[in-house]
Amino acid sequence: MPGSSIALLFPGQGSQVVGMGKNLAETYPVARQTFEEADEALGIKLSNLCYEGPEDQLRLTENTQPAILTVSVAAWRVMNEKGMQPGFAAGHSLGEYSAHVAAGTISFADAVRTVRNRGKYMQDAVPVGTGAMAAILGMDLDAVAAVCADAAQGEVVEPANINSPEQIVISGHAAAVERAAKLADERGAKRAKLLSVSAPFHCSLMQPAQDRLAVDLEQVNFSAPKVPVVSNVYARPAEDAAGAREALIRQVTGSVKWNESMQTLIARGVQTFIEIGPGKVLCGLMRQIDRSKKCLNVEDEGSLQKTMDFLAAEVKSS
Repeated sequence: MPGSSIALLFPGQGSQVVGMGKNLAETYPVARQTFEEADEALGIKLSNLCYEGPEDQLRLTENTQPAILTVSVAAWRVMNEKGMQPGFAAGHSLGEYSAHVAAGTISFADAVRTVRNRGKYMQDAVPVGTGAMAAILGMDLDAVAAVCADAAQGEVVEPANINSPEQIVISGHAAAVERAAKLADERGAKRAKLLSVSAPFHCSLMQPAQDRLAVDLEQVNFSAPKVPVVSNVYARPAEDAAGAREALIRQVTGSVKWNESMQTLIARGVQTFIEIGPGKVLCGLMRQIDRSKKCLNVEDEGSLQKTMDFLAAEVKSS
């Protein structure tokens, strides 16, 4: 089932839910093996954490990141076994690692170990309570950037996730983020709300995490992606192994250019997007970016069958 007009999308932090991956692991040996591989690579029972929780443990960044990656890769391997061959891949923040595993750029074991450390480094970079993030709804990027510049007052507050024309997340020092959210409200944003996050991701406060992660990523073996993977920081495909590594390093402090990344894929002829992993966050963003594009998801047996049926019907009618 080849598909140059199909792009795989992999979710990032925030999509986790207790019970994720359990149904796939019970149904497909390749999914179960993926969880076993993760448990072995990390030396912890990550599978139990995904299947049973507890939720407070699953929400810890150093657990969340490898957990979402593992569920996403398990779902991808099931699809791959069924003959799925996409034209492109992309992942939101952490999801870029899942995309590179699917593209054969890095091994799953290396990826799961790296993102566990990535989670630790991001958590350690800024003391709890020092940083914050807020979602600004219904305000364009230039206006949000102006709000951040005016609210900074010597502190850090920056656009972190440019998710869609409707939604931009800002990140930085807690007081500066609060000032920016208030200012966005005053300047006509539909809504500005503080997010419940453990650290201010994707801003310059994450530099200590980026420096530590760079050392780890230099030790990881990268290959040229077999499928073009659109990077968060550049919103264009990483062409080679060195480019893929560099994009993953820069991503820690760089903003996630998700809206632009999706526009890049649409410009290259992608008609169908498949979100692989827990939740439907990226399908929700696609509705805000381009409602004419089809977005399906795969997180369990039910959604998998629905997606495979749709793709089979598409092949038949073409």
